[in-house]
Amino acid sequence: MAGKGLKVIIAGGGTGGHIFPGVAIAEEFIKREAAAILFVGTGKKLEKDILDGLGFDNCAILVAGFKGKGPLRVLLALAKLPVSMWESYRIIRSFRPQLVIGVGGYASGPVVLVAHLLGIKTAVAEQNALPGLANRILGKFADRIFLTYRETKKWFPQKSTFVTGNPVRADFVASNRVEKEEGSSFTILVFGGSQGAHAINRAVLGALPHLCAAGLSIRIIHQTGQDDLTYAAGVYRTCGISAEVLPFIRDMAAAYRTADLVICRAGATSLAEITVLGKAAVLIPFPFAVDDHQTKNALEMVKAGAAVMIEEKGLTGEKMAETINLYYLHRDLLRDMEIKSAALGNIRAAADIVDNCLALSGHQIGIGT
Repeated sequence: MAGKGLKVIIAGGGTGGHIFPGVAIAEEFIKREAAAILFVGTGKKLEKDILDGLGFDNCAILVAGFKGKGPLRVLLALAKLPVSMWESYRIIRSFRPQLVIGVGGYASGPVVLVAHLLGIKTAVAEQNALPGLANRILGKFADRIFLTYRETKKWFPQKSTFVTGNPVRADFVASNRVEKEEGSSFTILVFGGSQGAHAINRAVLGALPHLCAAGLSIRIIHQTGQDDLTYAAGVYRTCGISAEVLPFIRDMAAAYRTADLVICRAGATSLAEITVLGKAAVLIPFPFAVDDHQTKNALEMVKAGAAVMIEEKGLTGEKMAETINLYYLHRDLLRDMEIKSAALGNIRAAADIVDNCLALSGHQIGIGT
């Protein structure tokens, strides 16, 4: 079999935005029958639940981030570095990978650095328009750097940098080929990350009376997070709008597939999923993201005509209702946004990354099934 025996460590995580690109890359390796995969992350419950649920071997190192933290937190994070380096060394020596890929987040730093020092081939994948601190450092010596946005190339050595797009999971690529049923309700998908987003929940719930008064016939799929679940469900019942209210959506590909309009944060993984599926989006960037990278991500979409952006400070129920009403009444604008969104997506991102990694590691490139 092509590439049989290749061992790959995928390092990073802490949030779904870092985990899921790693999962997409892992799925592509496995599709080629090319690798044994080990995820190394932070050990956070969300991260472990996702990886365990998907059947991936995973372990954790003791590590903490320090970008944007107070002086005490920075000192504590620095104090953990020797431990995280030693733990990374032990994991690498035990697993003996031929390739280590960092997918962002502070867990990727020590693992990729130790791999480089041991002479193992390394790569990093940067999802955001503005690269994170860990990847900016790792990009100085990694053998390959894979980017979502062409504008991000200025941060990295040109000879080892490739614009591939942000990899998405296989079920999203499959959903790319599924048409929405004709005559189905105008459906809005609302989510704010795996934990929900109170500001988005509040604005959408505040929009409901305006939408009812306008007589819009809509259906909403709303991932609220656990904290706002009961309250949100009660508001929907009172307004009489058809809604599926969930704390967490496990089959996001299916939810996207039915949606005419997506309302969400501007995390890189969400935007990759939106563009691969060619969906129109209303983006509300998380204002406290490190280096305000979500706003920069959203602006790339807006510049391409693939989304509209509402800053959280200007987010109200009335503003949300006006935006929904605009695209409900003017489907031509919606379709134009969908076309431009699809033009940004790359369903081959994971395949392109794996092709490059297999060549880097000296393994024959397998034919995908």
